[in-house]
Amino acid sequence: MIGNQMRSRWLLGFVVLVSALIGPSAAVTAAPVRAAPAQPVTRLRAAVHIESLDGGPVGQPPLPGWIPMPGSPAPSPEPPSGNAPPSGNAPPAPAPASPGRPAPGAVHRPQRLSNERTFTRWTYIAVITWIRARPDGHARRITRLHGYTEDGFPEVYLLLRSSWDRHGREWVQLRIPMRPNGHVGWVPRSALGAFHLTHELIVVNRRRERVSLFDNGHRRWSAPVGVGAPRTPTPAGHFWIRERFRVLDPRSGYYPYALGTSDYSTLTDWPGGGVVGIHGPYYQPQLIPGDPSHGCMRLRVSDDAWLARHVSLGTPVHVA
Repeated sequence: MIGNQMRSRWLLGFVVLVSALIGPSAAVTAAPVRAAPAQPVTRLRAAVHIESLDGGPVGQPPLPGWIPMPGSPAPSPEPPSGNAPPSGNAPPAPAPASPGRPAPGAVHRPQRLSNERTFTRWTYIAVITWIRARPDGHARRITRLHGYTEDGFPEVYLLLRSSWDRHGREWVQLRIPMRPNGHVGWVPRSALGAFHLTHELIVVNRRRERVSLFDNGHRRWSAPVGVGAPRTPTPAGHFWIRERFRVLDPRSGYYPYALGTSDYSTLTDWPGGGVVGIHGPYYQPQLIPGDPSHGCMRLRVSDDAWLARHVSLGTPVHVA
């Protein structure tokens, strides 16, 4: 007991002495702590550090019933069914207005959200629900919406059209990133986030071994491309950009950028699910143009850097 009292008095005296030496305000007021500047989200993929170009949570499991929206691009301030402002300075191509809720008794006709050439709408999900074969809550289930890509980036869905059921509930038809390629289905509008709009289109011509970028229907850029070898071809079809990331290590074959698409390769056992990407030359720029890959589309370093900086998420990719 006596020992404890003596130790307490000694400690109190020490605190008073320190307070007198460094000033009375320091004893009661902590110095303000500045928050560290926000850092780009990076992660490790196939032993290569990558960095998202679009922000948002990376590599986290989706919360039950909710997917946080990435910080870039910002949701449109307009209502979710309204037209998003076009990107860049080019005038937008004519696009039909997104539909609003029809008046009671009106004919519920599907409304086009994308033509996948001059205007395309895309979104992140808001809740996890079933994708159905028809705009009906009792229709056949195809699969569930999912919140993240195979690389851990927030998933992107390309939107085709909207419709309303007999109860006045709005449904949206979308393309589904899954095997086999080419699936489409319907989900309630309430399961999706804000709609975003792009006027861009990437076209890959495998025979000519060229890739082109169109903006509002006008060719803006073209470059040679390396595509899949005859035994592992780049699958043809209508796809879109689901993720964009910077490859941080210049020694990587994917350097400097990679664009993840909704195209799935013929190699079902390929690491990461066999997602077809657009990326750097993979150590063999001399084989571009050509067909050297396992299905991915390879670009020379300068072309890869240019394309990654001039396309957005949701950009359609047509492989012919």
